[in-house]
Amino acid sequence: MTNFVVKTLANAAALAVAIWLVAGITLDEGGDSTGNRVLTLVLVALVFGLVNFIVKPVVKLLSLPLFILTLGLFTLVVNALMLLLTSWLAKQFDLSFHVEGFWTAITGGLIISVVSWAVNLALPDKS
Repeated sequence: MTNFVVKTLANAAALAVAIWLVAGITLDEGGDSTGNRVLTLVLVALVFGLVNFIVKPVVKLLSLPLFILTLGLFTLVVNALMLLLTSWLAKQFDLSFHVEGFWTAITGGLIISVVSWAVNLALPDKS
């Protein structure tokens, strides 16, 4: 349970940094309160975690030849696709999270990967 909370907090922190740094990734359009924005961010982090847990392994398996051919650089494309899928699912769940396009998703996916790695390194990993 603790591991799940740590990974969700790491995803939320990584998404917050991406929202802050990348102009095409937005959390909301209106002037919602800080509490609503934090709740939305945590819910989007949960959706992002589920997408990475369920969909990403299947996509990585199906695109294994591209990973080998590009020496792993195809990971950037897969991360961007997972971020775009999260944006689409957030719209379906009426969460105010949006990623503007593919190149924005590439940049956001790169930032999220680096920040998530750093936060997971800093936070304890207990089962």
